[in-house]
Amino acid sequence: MKAVLLAGGLGTRLREETEYRPKPMVMVGGRPILWHIMKNYAHFDVRDFVVCLGYQGDVIRDYFLNYEARMNDFTVHLGSKHSVEYHDAHGESDWAVTLAETGADTMTGGRIFRIRKFVEGERFVATYGDGLADVSIDELLRFHEAHGKIATVTTVRPLSRFGVMDIDADGAVSQFREKPQADGYVNAGFFVFEPEIFDYLDADCILEQAPLAKLAADGQLMSYRHDGWWQPMDTYREFQMLNEMWDEGNTPWKLWNT
Repeated sequence: MKAVLLAGGLGTRLREETEYRPKPMVMVGGRPILWHIMKNYAHFDVRDFVVCLGYQGDVIRDYFLNYEARMNDFTVHLGSKHSVEYHDAHGESDWAVTLAETGADTMTGGRIFRIRKFVEGERFVATYGDGLADVSIDELLRFHEAHGKIATVTTVRPLSRFGVMDIDADGAVSQFREKPQADGYVNAGFFVFEPEIFDYLDADCILEQAPLAKLAADGQLMSYRHDGWWQPMDTYREFQMLNEMWDEGNTPWKLWNT
């Protein structure tokens, strides 16, 4: 099974880090957040990736083209028979990573539409390249297989950005709750799609608008409710928070061991 990773957006709200690199390449604990997402998929035996490139896509290309040298000790044999000998093996030696150009300004649905040839006729999983979670991909797939619909989206109840006060009719504050969970569910990514998803996509569409709305209207979209940990990296404050968590060893998204 392949995992499609949306890695082409501009990341304008994280401009401090994304001026010269795409948001999926912003570092958390010294590794791109994209790498963390891929490590979790690999933990569930999903090791075949299609990365949808756009803004600053060459940064992602260069990262994977030079991955062996980045992750291994190596010996360079100079001369007419120039060669490189890598020592030991990193934990990603069984990954396959397809880097697909999908356009600098393409929307999310259009990006998936443009990588159709790499997942033709297959069920595949997909997510955004800028959010971390402890979603069990095994449980997500079991849920998807059980309902038999075209699409599954993982949903979460996010924490409110602000504390909430319960106020009586006379204005007295009866309770203060610091950043409680919101009442509704939001899209957290971590999709599962059947091949028929391409009947709902075109080269210019926004996945979260017409395609998901049409799937829902057709009774072909199901929600996998994730009650565990989830955190997008949309702002510089969230970037700092994730790095502080890594430095403190507080990494609820880190499901892999090696």
